[in-house]
Amino acid sequence: MSGDPTDAALVAAARSGSDAAFSRLVDRYQQPVRLFLRRVCINPADADDIAQDAFLAAWSKLRTLRESEQFKSWLFSLAWNKARMAARTAVRGRERDTAWQGERSVTAEPQTEMAIALNQALSQLSEDQRAAVALCLAGGWSHADVARILEMPLGTVKSHVLRGRQRLETILGVK
Repeated sequence: MSGDPTDAALVAAARSGSDAAFSRLVDRYQQPVRLFLRRVCINPADADDIAQDAFLAAWSKLRTLRESEQFKSWLFSLAWNKARMAARTAVRGRERDTAWQGERSVTAEPQTEMAIALNQALSQLSEDQRAAVALCLAGGWSHADVARILEMPLGTVKSHVLRGRQRLETILGVK
């Protein structure tokens, strides 16, 4: 076999106990998952923690993955569910954590003016629209893959992307 092993081959090796194989999957998808989470999380600073939780869940649930070649979309689905759970937890804890609200816009990396404007615009979309837009438009995923990741009907994903894009264009004054 030449080149990088496929996801399916790495999953099979990881299921057989190879920590190195799972590490290669983490290396392969760590940045894309974190980037996706930074786009969909209300507080982008939480993205790295949520990504870590998603990879831990992937490791512990790897045996439940039915189709090894679907590892990437399965992993993004885990990350999306972790992000939604974190968002619900944040809403419930908002009153307890009022001091946290002042730091809501603080991120781990300096951002350009356009990136700040885009993050503010994304935060005005619904959770589902934000995820669909982040995966399809920024992540380059197909509508079908996003439907599988977000566990939504294909038509709903297409609507979220269309309406989300239109709303972003309006908010950012692009059109």
